[in-house]
Amino acid sequence: MGVDVVGIGEPMVLVQPPAGGTLTTSPTFEVHVAGAELNTCAALSLLGRRAVLCTRLGDDAFADRVEHAAAALGVTLDAERDRTRQTGLFAKDALPDGARRVRYYRAGSAASALDVADAERALRHRPRAVLVSGLTAALGPGPERLVRHVAANAAAHGSRVVVDVNLRPALDPEGRAVRTLSAILPHTDLLLVGTDEAEPLFGTADPAEIVRRAGVREVVVKGGPGGCWWTVGDGTLHHQPSLATDVVDPVGAGDAFAGGYLATRLAGGAPGAAAWLGSRLAADVLAHTGDTAGLPDRASAAELLAEALRRDAVR
Repeated sequence: MGVDVVGIGEPMVLVQPPAGGTLTTSPTFEVHVAGAELNTCAALSLLGRRAVLCTRLGDDAFADRVEHAAAALGVTLDAERDRTRQTGLFAKDALPDGARRVRYYRAGSAASALDVADAERALRHRPRAVLVSGLTAALGPGPERLVRHVAANAAAHGSRVVVDVNLRPALDPEGRAVRTLSAILPHTDLLLVGTDEAEPLFGTADPAEIVRRAGVREVVVKGGPGGCWWTVGDGTLHHQPSLATDVVDPVGAGDAFAGGYLATRLAGGAPGAAAWLGSRLAADVLAHTGDTAGLPDRASAAELLAEALRRDAVR
């Protein structure tokens, strides 16, 4: 079976207190493995797509933990080990109002050394789609070159370019992500962008204006509680209301949405069906602590995909 999607990014070990606790006072911590592209690949795998995560890891115990977690999620890991750098780590703090504060410990990590050779390694899988994000571009000059190279060369390998914007300004003081994503828009086949991150790229948070200024054929604009909007080809916007009823932890919901949307489209589903399934997975993740804890099991995921494909939706 061929590869459906290759995601390129940094999986990290996540340390967080149990729900209601804080990093300062909690006597115990939960340990997970997460990262935007890994989260999306996990959703894709559960939905029956063959997903590969291309990355670099340190030669340490955290790298072993990442490998075990990826295997448990059904994600094939294509990872080079680097003995001179460490595997990334981040911590997530639970605040009294239910929000989450994320602290990253990834400077100089193995994934920050990703470069064009890793782009070629990813493209050799000849996936139907290759997934990149602003998070990867922000890791350093090598990752920035990688994202540009993937976007410019994916078509020659028979792959569509999927961009999930994922801007993190605090991680990117040099503005690599905005600069890189702006440059690769002409090569982008599917763009997923949140209204909360659209201003630096497009100078607007209005979904219709985002679509017009992006110039990408297929665009999904995620609006959090406002749901999402999508368009394919003609610029006409269609809306999918949010399906969330309980928000426990917002981190990872956008990645689950991306996995659900992309899996449906790769299975031949229409954009409306894809937006529904993405919204459903996002709602489930929002209701749980942990980036992938709310994802359905394989049997339930198969039922959800079958339901999405039965839906009448706009192509």
